[in-house]
Amino acid sequence: MRAYRIAIIGCRGRGTAAARAYHQHPRTEVVAVCDLLAPPRQQLGDELGVAARFADVDAMLAAVAPDVAVVATGTEFHFDLARRCLEGGAHVDVEKPICTELVEADALLALANQRGRRIAVHHQGRVGASMRAVKGALAAGRIGSLRYLHGSGKGYHGGYGLMNIGTHTVNNMLAVGGSCRALSASCLSDGHPVGPADAIEAAGGMGLVAGEHITAVLEFAAGVTGVLVEHRFPRVDSTAYQLEVLGTEGRLLWRLGQAWWLPVPHYVPDGPAWQPLPLEPLAGYVAGTADEADYAYTDDLVRALDSGGDPECSGAAGTHVLEVLHGIFAAGASGQRVSLPQPERTHPLRRWRAAQGLPPAPVVPRGYAEWLAAEDRRLGRGGA
Repeated sequence: MRAYRIAIIGCRGRGTAAARAYHQHPRTEVVAVCDLLAPPRQQLGDELGVAARFADVDAMLAAVAPDVAVVATGTEFHFDLARRCLEGGAHVDVEKPICTELVEADALLALANQRGRRIAVHHQGRVGASMRAVKGALAAGRIGSLRYLHGSGKGYHGGYGLMNIGTHTVNNMLAVGGSCRALSASCLSDGHPVGPADAIEAAGGMGLVAGEHITAVLEFAAGVTGVLVEHRFPRVDSTAYQLEVLGTEGRLLWRLGQAWWLPVPHYVPDGPAWQPLPLEPLAGYVAGTADEADYAYTDDLVRALDSGGDPECSGAAGTHVLEVLHGIFAAGASGQRVSLPQPERTHPLRRWRAAQGLPPAPVVPRGYAEWLAAEDRRLGRGGA
């Protein structure tokens, strides 16, 4: 069976993680790396033994003609780079979130359909061993009927966290609960409901966000509901990043690389304890350099390309995640329940600012720590 030829665009943290999984998988071969800066592309090229190294995406596409181009850059560059890769004839694996704007995501899906190409969005946790264990236990009836989901982030600033880790949490909630049909949300900054001036550009080029503390209620099919919590903590706490799945007869708990089962629907002191679910990596995965979930994501994409279908973490699924995120901002701004899909595809916070006569949000520091300090000063906290 053929090996798919992979080109990596962006050779930093996420690009390197994806490249290692593609390098390990027997059906994929990394044939080129691309980065504006020489040190990261040289380092990754040396690690994987890849000779074709580029600073220009279009030159790389023309010279190598990869089957799959991996866009692992800053979020604000996703749309342009993914568009150029699709126009160059490649399938696209784009880091999450798919874009900063729904109109951009819609355009990519339309272009991919026109060109007969596939888009995958790198929500690797959805197909990793821990999520497979949770979904398997749910399908086996170990918690009875699904009734409620509770997801939480790592304690970043709420709006930033929603566009960062929140993309994974929402995607995992959708993997369990199905499509989200409506939602409502509370978005607070400095303890108060956000106003138009609180709609600000996020760190890392992730687009407009609003709210330090975000609590959203999501509605799924068959009466299943869920709550997503993205609250700013004094310090980021990765242990808070989890998804709890509640059923009529038990509970399941997902954490990255872990899965647990509680055989009763409600916690009872001195009652049954949480039990770890066995995790089963895919055949062919060897623990070491590549992350297990990234390897599973690669395998899922390979199977989709073989069949001519969509991967589980498809462009459409990634767009639905972004629609939920934008819906949360829209609900927080309006104080009203928002139905999905949203008929207006431009950013709701951009429309909100414009409707109040505010200019475009000002440029902000790209680094998270510097951005957070600037936001504290905007809210009248911290130094001058």
